Amino acid sequence: MAVKALLHYALEVPDQGAGEKFYSNFGLIDAPGRDGAVRLRPAPLQRESVLLYGGPRKRLHHLAFGAPGDEYAATREAVRRAGMREVDPPRGAPEGGFWVRDGDGNLVNIRDEGRVVPPPDAPLSLNSPGHIAREVRRGCPDAGLGARPRRLGHVLLFTGDLERQLDFYTRVLGMKLTDRSRQVIVFLRCTTDHHNLAFLVSKGPGFHHGSFEVGNVDEIAMGAAKMQEAGWQPGWGLGRHVIGSNFFYYIRDPWGSFAEYFHDLDYIPEHCAWEPRDFPEAEALYRWGPPVPEDFGRNRELE
Repeated sequence: MAVKALLHYALEVPDQGAGEKFYSNFGLIDAPGRDGAVRLRPAPLQRESVLLYGGPRKRLHHLAFGAPGDEYAATREAVRRAGMREVDPPRGAPEGGFWVRDGDGNLVNIRDEGRVVPPPDAPLSLNSPGHIAREVRRGCPDAGLGARPRRLGHVLLFTGDLERQLDFYTRVLGMKLTDRSRQVIVFLRCTTDHHNLAFLVSKGPGFHHGSFEVGNVDEIAMGAAKMQEAGWQPGWGLGRHVIGSNFFYYIRDPWGSFAEYFHDLDYIPEHCAWEPRDFPEAEALYRWGPPVPEDFGRNRELE
């Protein structure tokens, strides 16, 4: 019994046009739909990763996970055994699957769908001491390069009750605890990625960021530059996380939350005997990079 994929996240936002512009500049493309939601997807995939609904203020509308085949019925039974009631879907939400509320009251849609991954990139050709992979060929990228997100990797949410959320997503939905940092942040996975969902302690629930994989560090840096040129600033990065190990750059969206480019995330095979580690708070965010913005951990949805 377990969910096996993070499919998409959906936000309520006061200006869908501004949200569409932000995510389009970020590198996603429109995925037409029949309802009032703005749907966006990475170009290599046919399934949307971000949905934007109209609302009075920014907040999480729902998360969607995939539990394909027998996992779908088993996950539904696990919800029933946990004494949780299914709820009606919100108006305009995607059809299909069943709906529950997590420990913070966030709507969660479980769908009989599997993980969809983009076509593989060509192997990176990098020269390093004693290892030459690129000969008689210039490595500097073209001036017009920007970020081309391949897929949604993870979502980070604020929570007012870390342990309750950890219990719901591991015991009920079958996700695995990968790592944590004390009583500050936890990282959970349902795929071979180091994490697909994370929770950061706050005084209440909220949406912090969605994170998308790109092909190399050049894409991160040049994608960040193009976002700044388009007026989306300031962000945070370039840097490298300790937990998950990925290179990162975060860009502020129109409502004070973030979208992240990532590259080179830790990979954990499904049946690997991985031991979660409890990291000190000093290593909860990054190994190197510019100083953390003062408002990076600020939950604006509580203001």
